[in-house]
Amino acid sequence: MAFDSKPFLQQLTQRPGVYQMYGEDGAVLYVGKAKNLRKRVASYFRNNGLSPKTAALVCRIANIDVTVTQTEIEALLLEQNLIKQNRPPFNILLRDDKSYPYIFLSDRDDFPRLAFHRGSKRRGGSYFGPFPSVQAVRDSMNFLQKTFRVRQCEDSFYRNRSRPCLQYQINRCTAPCVDLVSAEDYQRDVRHTRMFLEGKSDGLIRELETDMDQASLSLDFERAAQYRDQIVALRTIQAEQVVESGNGQIDIMAAALEGDQGCVHVLYIRQGRILGSRSFYPKVPLAASEGDLLADFLPQYYLREGARGDFPKQLITSHAVPESGLLAAAISEVAAFKVSVQQGGRSTRAQWLDLAERTARQNLNGRMASRQNTQQRLDALQQLLDLETPPERLECFDISHSSGEATMASCVVFDNNGPLKSDYRRMNIRDVAAGDDYAAMEQALVRRYTRIKKEDGKLPDVLLIDGGKGQMRKAALVLDELGVVGVLVVGVAKGRTRKAGFETLLLSRGDHEVVLDTQSSALLLIQQIRDEAHRFAITGHRQSRDRKRRTSTLEGIEGVGPKRRRELLRFFGGVREVERASVAELMRVPGISRKVAESIYSALHNG
Repeated sequence: MAFDSKPFLQQLTQRPGVYQMYGEDGAVLYVGKAKNLRKRVASYFRNNGLSPKTAALVCRIANIDVTVTQTEIEALLLEQNLIKQNRPPFNILLRDDKSYPYIFLSDRDDFPRLAFHRGSKRRGGSYFGPFPSVQAVRDSMNFLQKTFRVRQCEDSFYRNRSRPCLQYQINRCTAPCVDLVSAEDYQRDVRHTRMFLEGKSDGLIRELETDMDQASLSLDFERAAQYRDQIVALRTIQAEQVVESGNGQIDIMAAALEGDQGCVHVLYIRQGRILGSRSFYPKVPLAASEGDLLADFLPQYYLREGARGDFPKQLITSHAVPESGLLAAAISEVAAFKVSVQQGGRSTRAQWLDLAERTARQNLNGRMASRQNTQQRLDALQQLLDLETPPERLECFDISHSSGEATMASCVVFDNNGPLKSDYRRMNIRDVAAGDDYAAMEQALVRRYTRIKKEDGKLPDVLLIDGGKGQMRKAALVLDELGVVGVLVVGVAKGRTRKAGFETLLLSRGDHEVVLDTQSSALLLIQQIRDEAHRFAITGHRQSRDRKRRTSTLEGIEGVGPKRRRELLRFFGGVREVERASVAELMRVPGISRKVAESIYSALHNG
C-alpha cells in the first residue's frame, strides 16, 4: 500500500530535524536531515521532477518518522549516528571503521625504538600521525631508518642480541644492542627523528649544516660526510613534493561520479606537505552530482564515531558542497576548533586539487573497468585472514626448474588494481643443490627483501608462498632474520586431491590451516596470483640465459634522441637507475620536460 503523504505533511513541523523512511518490512530505507522538515519531506512527493533513483525510493516508502532538533547542527550529528546504526540502503555508506596507523617513538628506553602502531595509545611515548595508510607509515619509517638509523626491532629481539644484525650491516641501524653507538650519539639521532616527524625539516637541515661545518673544522670528515648525506636525503624529500610555505593543515577532497559509481580521493596535507592520500568508493544511491556526493560523504567521514583523530583546519573540495557552512560548523564542534570548508584554491592548492581530481577520475575509471572486481576479492581475503583492513599489496613466490637445472624464482605483485607488472621480478638461483626448493626459496626471499630494505622498496601486506608447511615456515624464518615485520606469510598448499579449487592455506600467524570454499572470492584471488607466479616463473625458466640486449631500452622512446639519452645516462649513471626514477626525478634532467618525462616513464614501465 502506497504511503499517504498529504495528511502526514499537513501536520508535519517546519522546524529542523531528522526524518527516517521505512519500507513495508519495517527496515529503514533512508535517513535525512532538514532545516525545514515539512519542505524537505514534501519535496519527495511532488508530481514531477524526481530523479529515477529518488522515485524508486518513494515507491517503497511505507512509513516516515521524524525527530525534531533544536538546531541544524544537532540534526546533522543525529543523522550520521542513525546512518551508522541502521545502514540504510539509499544512504551513502562509508565502509571504513578501522583505526588509523601511527608511528610510535618510545621514551622509557635508554635506546628508544621507532615502531608502527595501530590501536589505543596506552604505551608511554610519542605518537605521530595518523597516517592515511599502512604504506605511508612504511615509506616514512624506511626513510627514517636509512637517514637517522634509529632501531625499529622488537624489544625481545633487541635484548637478546650478541652480535649486530643485518640492519647494522646495511647501515640501517647503529647497533645499540651491542654498544656500538654511544648513548649521546643515539639520542641525537632520536632528536633528529622527532624533529622530522614534527615537520621541522627546515630547522633540522640548518642544525645538520652547522654540525657538518663543525665536524669539517675538527677534521672529522667521516662524520661530516654522514651529516652531508642526511642533508641531501632531507632536501630530496622536500624537492619531490609540492610544498606550501607555512604549516598548512588541509584535506583536499575531489569527487568523480559515473552513474551509481562514485570515487572520493583525499589528499592529506600536513605542515604544508602531502603526507599521503586515499581513495574511497562509497555507495551513491541518490547522488545526482559530484557536489551531492561530497555533501553526503563529508559528514560520514568526519562526524562518524571513530573518525580520524587529527581534523584539518581547512577542507578544500573539487565541487561546491550544499550547506557547506553548516557542515563546517558541525565539524568545528566535533574538532573543538574552527574548520573551514571551501571550493577550489589558487597556486599550490590548485595543483593539489588538480592532482586529486585526476586521481579520482582515473581510479573510478579503473574500478569500473575491472572485470575481476579485485577490491571485492581483497575484502573477502581480509575477512578470511582476519586482517584489520583489506591488504593493499600482495606478493607471491614460485620456483621453477627442470630436474634441478636452470632454477628460476619468480615474484609477482598484486595491488588494489590487480597485477602490478612493473614490480614483477625474476631471479636466477645459483649455488644450491639441484632440486632443493627450500634452499632456492630461501635465496630468493633473502635477495628480494634485503634489496627492498636497502632501496626503501614497498613491503607486502601478505606474502603468498606456493608450497606446504615447510616452505611457509622457511619464508617466515627468513623474514624474521631480516627484521621484516608486519607481513603475514601464507602458504598455498594444493590439498590432498592436488586439484585447483581444493587448496589449503597455511598461516604463519598461529601456524594453523584454513580450508576454503570452492566458490570463495578470496580463493579466486589466491588462485589468480598463484597461477600468475607459476606462469612468470616458467616463462623465465624457458628463456635463454645468454641472450643479451643489443639495443638500449631508451631507444625508440618518442622524444628521446641521442642527446637526451646521453643526458639521462650522465645524470642517473645507468639505464637501471633511469628505470627506477619517478616522473619528478626524470624532470630534473636538463632538457627533459614533463611530457617527455611521462613518455619515458610510460615506455619503461608499461612496455
